[in-house]
Amino acid sequence: MTERKTTRSTSTLSSSSSAGSKRTNYKRKPRRLQRTVAKKSSAHRRVIGNNYSKKPDGKGGKLRVAIVGGAEEVGRNMTLIEYGKDIVLIDMGLQFPEEDQPGVDYIIPNVSYLKGREKDVKGVVITHGHYDHIGGIPHLSPVLHHPPIYGTKLTNGIIKKRQEDFPDKGQIDLREIDVDKSINMGVFTLEFFRVNHNIPDSVGVIIHTPEGTLVHTGDFKFDLQPVMDEVADFHKIASIGQQGVLALLSDSTNAAQPGHQLSESKIGNTLDSIFRDAPGRIIVGTFASLLNRLQQIISISEKYGRKIVIEGYSMRSNIEIAHKLGYLKMNPKTVISAREALKMPPQKVAIMCTGAQGESRAALMRIANREHRNFRIDKDDTVIFSSSVIPGNERTVQRLKDTLLKEGAHVIHYQMMDVHAGGHAKAEDLKLLFRLLNPKYIIPVEGNRFLLEASKSIALELGWQDDKVHVVTNGQIVQFAGGEGKLTKEKIPTDYVMVDGLGVGDVQEVVLRDRQSLSEDGMFVIIVTIHEQTGKLVGSPDIISRGFVYMKDAKHLIEDAREKVRKIVDKGSQNTTSNPQWLKNKLRDDMGQFLFQKTQRRPMILPVVIEV
Repeated sequence: MTERKTTRSTSTLSSSSSAGSKRTNYKRKPRRLQRTVAKKSSAHRRVIGNNYSKKPDGKGGKLRVAIVGGAEEVGRNMTLIEYGKDIVLIDMGLQFPEEDQPGVDYIIPNVSYLKGREKDVKGVVITHGHYDHIGGIPHLSPVLHHPPIYGTKLTNGIIKKRQEDFPDKGQIDLREIDVDKSINMGVFTLEFFRVNHNIPDSVGVIIHTPEGTLVHTGDFKFDLQPVMDEVADFHKIASIGQQGVLALLSDSTNAAQPGHQLSESKIGNTLDSIFRDAPGRIIVGTFASLLNRLQQIISISEKYGRKIVIEGYSMRSNIEIAHKLGYLKMNPKTVISAREALKMPPQKVAIMCTGAQGESRAALMRIANREHRNFRIDKDDTVIFSSSVIPGNERTVQRLKDTLLKEGAHVIHYQMMDVHAGGHAKAEDLKLLFRLLNPKYIIPVEGNRFLLEASKSIALELGWQDDKVHVVTNGQIVQFAGGEGKLTKEKIPTDYVMVDGLGVGDVQEVVLRDRQSLSEDGMFVIIVTIHEQTGKLVGSPDIISRGFVYMKDAKHLIEDAREKVRKIVDKGSQNTTSNPQWLKNKLRDDMGQFLFQKTQRRPMILPVVIEV
């Protein structure tokens, strides 16, 4: 597929100074009055939660903010900002399914609120290149008639690569962010500031609106010694705080954890000592998206003369993109194939692979279970879990560790040594952010409810009033007018849109309930053939059980069930009002009750009626 070249329109990009001049939209005051206002302003900024807001532009309308996804879960991130007819979206991510959503590939935001208003979407800003922020683009961009999508260089590279998997979705309008320049989107003027995360080129977004300035952090942490990235732009963050911030939408993913987030460089020091002392192969399991970590593993491997095997399509793809764009530095000869690695001494080989969450078909699990075509665990192998455990995966990860230990490997994880640093701000980092920006209102985003409440607790601890910190649900509108913010009862649609194979949105709750029922109690298929005229049974009923009972061990139950089916069909043939649909419903109801009485289980009953 031919990608549209990244463009930067001179009509939409203007200098920061230009943006600044538009923000100070006040009438000129007498010099003495200006001095008085300046003194009040300076004193006022020292008060927690400043009251700065830009004067309305006279066009009317109210500023409305809604979290389309990411206020009740980790993932599916999207924020909608609306003033009058102008709309800006921040991020367009996906969420991976929970255990009670069998068969679902992933979930994307619901944009039905924008149906008929596609032309009002002035742009989409992507804060960084992780799938929970970009994963919905292939599906949602066509629905929204391909609005301009803005991302940094690396972010756009990852978006382009993902788009290659969806050649039928049309050509997206991808444009590059310059953090030193502003972008006009309708009544909004947007600026950007660098933040640290566990992928380079991450940005926070400053949105100047007719009601005041909003700040959206995206995923962030503060790292004073980042790897493969620049230090967060503290000067710009503080400067925006001095100008006045109406509302801050802040990452809450690690808000419940005390202290400061670890620096990525500290992880490098730990990995260095492991690589230096390991007697055999080193196998590192981590996320394919942790490019900063992958860079450190590559650099340390080169330092100690180890060649690297990369196992995992997504990991290879991300490394290729980052290396091609100049973010990731490596000697091309460092990476070798699995077959080449088998010919080398173990102490000269490192394997980077996916599967640290215990995914059944990922490389690390296949190596542990002796299912990998090239690698098996040897007794001198060191396996490093360079990632935290995603909630819900604890048992799976523990089983994987146990398997590796049984095979003779030395296993290291983040609870033993500093081999993983999260990408999200902890409590003390959030305190620093809140102090630097000093917003009037705080809206925690990007986390489950308890994480949003943890973020609110931090703000209350620092002195913000309860009515100045809004914990929202997905779709709930926060409205600003005259510099005052109000949490309304109005909600826009945010139901799950589930992607299942080629289907988008065609898996509804009833389908999930059926899948859950099948997974819990199995199914019981009843096939009967009846005479078209008389309704009498022809031959013997056929019964198929899957996931309910093993038919060879339940012969008496199956025979009793057949006899029950015969009686139901015979009774139906005597009823002049009966028909195939009536018979199906009767079989489903009566056989369901019969099987529950016999087994105390409720399989899904699938009756099939054939007329001859």
